[in-house]
Amino acid sequence: MKVCFTNGVPRVQLHHLNHEDLVTPACHWNLHGKHELAGHVQARAPWHPWESRSQWFAWERRTRWSKGRQGRGEPGHPGGPGKDGMNGEKGERGADGKVEAKGIKGDQGSRGPPGKHGPKGFVGPMGEKGLRGETGPQGQKGDKGSVGPTGPEGLKGSSGPLGPMGLPGPVGPIGKPGPKGDAGPLGPQGEPGVRGMRGWKGDRGEKGKIGETPVLPKSAFTVGLTVLSKFPTSDVPIKFDKVLYNEFNHYDVATGKFTCHIAGVYYFTYHITVFSRNVQVSLVKNGVKILNTKDGYMSSEDQASGGTVLPLKLGDEVWVQAAGGERSNGLFADEDDDTTFTGFLLFGGQ
Repeated sequence: MKVCFTNGVPRVQLHHLNHEDLVTPACHWNLHGKHELAGHVQARAPWHPWESRSQWFAWERRTRWSKGRQGRGEPGHPGGPGKDGMNGEKGERGADGKVEAKGIKGDQGSRGPPGKHGPKGFVGPMGEKGLRGETGPQGQKGDKGSVGPTGPEGLKGSSGPLGPMGLPGPVGPIGKPGPKGDAGPLGPQGEPGVRGMRGWKGDRGEKGKIGETPVLPKSAFTVGLTVLSKFPTSDVPIKFDKVLYNEFNHYDVATGKFTCHIAGVYYFTYHITVFSRNVQVSLVKNGVKILNTKDGYMSSEDQASGGTVLPLKLGDEVWVQAAGGERSNGLFADEDDDTTFTGFLLFGGQ
């Protein structure tokens, strides 16, 4: 026996069913009056509608009594779970509930905690200038302050106006004679005096001896640059390492300087081949530049020179040096081009 509810009404199948017959969902009321799932049944036997649970309970008691008279066999093994039934049809929409009257407004809730600070606002425009306030009352006179430290000495003031001349003082004692004064200007020429008498002719003196032939002082040199010494360093004596003439060794190849051994008047000259760079050179006497020469390089070889006469004393030094750094030391020399420095004595001093 199986019971199901159709549209809320319990219906009971009278015939016994196998597992294969459980194909539709069914429900029944148990003895405790609770609604529970009974299984899946297929409508093969007649169904009995019941109007209430009390009618169904009465029918169930009669059925159980009749079965008790027939005898009860051993309970069979539990059947396997039935297959899922098909979904039922969608029920009709229920009626809308009644809208009740609006309730009374509740009490105001307690104040919540303060919120986070909002972002900083923009700076507002500058307000208009306010009116000038009234002058306040004058304050009481303060106590006298202590004397401050002595300030720095001030600048010397300008001389005041000359005072009136005082009375003449008494005559002082006679001073010592002063130093001899300078000679006065030449006076006017006097009248010529009377011519004196002519003296007697003196005796002839002895003939002098033949003197020695005088030795003329000599000093001269000519030196030049080589491939190794071209483009010399600036602001130092140029060391000309190619000696053309230096018999008296008055020019020092190691220092690049000429030293005067005979006082007198000399002539110095230099001849320069300009190549690759500009040229700026000076003839120097005892550290003082006497003669300066400049020449700009114009994409091809050029020539520059200079010369002068110099009076020298014993020990004076003369040399040539470049100036202006590496951009102005284009003194060039090779097998076909020369840069030279020459000096020689014109005459000795007395």
